[in-house]
Amino acid sequence: MSDQSFREAFKPLHIPAHYDAGDSDENKIVYVLAQLGEGTADDVAIKLHELDPSIDVQAFKAVVASVLGDLYEKGLLKGEESSSAVRYNLSKITEANDGTVNPDLLAPGLD
Repeated sequence: MSDQSFREAFKPLHIPAHYDAGDSDENKIVYVLAQLGEGTADDVAIKLHELDPSIDVQAFKAVVASVLGDLYEKGLLKGEESSSAVRYNLSKITEANDGTVNPDLLAPGLD
């Protein structure tokens, strides 16, 4: 993979400010996930149908699952896997890291 291809594939996730029916599937899905806070692919497809009744929920569930799964695999979304489905959320983007660093554990020369 070239540097340009890598940068394009793993660019930071853009969350649209409003729903646009003419936007890409990924942008529509990310917008709805941001509105929901968290949800499964089915939850996102149902909410998308509420925003745009022309979307066939059953047919679009596969698209939503594919897009969310791809973003999850790239590490751009968080997800909690359960036996029934993965619940996705954007907390990687919306919550700051609240961890601390123990300076005694740093490698020599990094402190």
